[in-house]
Amino acid sequence: MTAAEKLQKVATGKGFIAALDQSGGSTPKALALYGVAESEYSGETEMYDRVHEMRTRIMTSPAFDGDRVLGAILFEGTLDRTVEGLPTATYLWERRGVVPFVKVDQGLADEDADGVQMMKDIPGLDALLARARDAGVFGTKMRSVIKRATPEGVQRVVDQQFAVGLRIVAAGLVPILEPEVDIHAPDKAEAEALLRDALLAGLDAVPADAKVMFKLTLPEADDFYAPLVAHPRVLRVVALSGGYSRDEANARLSRNRGVIASFSRALADGLNAKMDAAEFDAALDASVAAIQAASAT
Repeated sequence: MTAAEKLQKVATGKGFIAALDQSGGSTPKALALYGVAESEYSGETEMYDRVHEMRTRIMTSPAFDGDRVLGAILFEGTLDRTVEGLPTATYLWERRGVVPFVKVDQGLADEDADGVQMMKDIPGLDALLARARDAGVFGTKMRSVIKRATPEGVQRVVDQQFAVGLRIVAAGLVPILEPEVDIHAPDKAEAEALLRDALLAGLDAVPADAKVMFKLTLPEADDFYAPLVAHPRVLRVVALSGGYSRDEANARLSRNRGVIASFSRALADGLNAKMDAAEFDAALDASVAAIQAASAT
């Protein structure tokens, strides 16, 4: 299968993108929600072994099909792991018809005076991009967080996202830029207005023959990101659940035409390590069906 086929699937598919990239501090919480307590593993190696078991169970479930799940965002370490004897990215595309992405950021800096959390430096980015490309990965994802509507802070977040994104474009991959607006921001709507304007301006620097994607918090105003959805240099706009319940996230998503989901916690909500196969597959199928339906508007 070619990169062009992956591009076509992401651009026109009627499903959503699963976020399976939990890492660092988010991993113990993800495992706890899955019913795996910290007492059940020891150290980072065992922790990542357990979360890979969770991801493998999701990826190999009949409910995780390429008709409804267009793509999956992976943690960098997952590239070096296997699923049913195949490298994870290869398994996703060849066995499930799911387009692989990889998270490339190295976490967030502390919140600064402008109320934003910038990405930490990403040492070894070029090597990671080359490794991802060789593994058949289609695109990348990187996250920043906006907690207050300060013009200077929002602009710095956007400038950093585009600067790294253009390096990813040059490496032959499609970047997902994720400048998340915290759902608890006291001035969330104002932050979204600043962000939309900055993103539209930033697209001017993207080569005319290139594509980027955005992963954004579900906005306060319906269809607020429609100008981004329609932009010729934007392959797709996807939404994070951001702490909303799955029902609330799906309801908000369904009111934003052309935007599809890229949920993590909301996708896995209700799954438990202690479930038998039938229970697990049924729970995941219900989750996938609901998220796909909300993404189909």
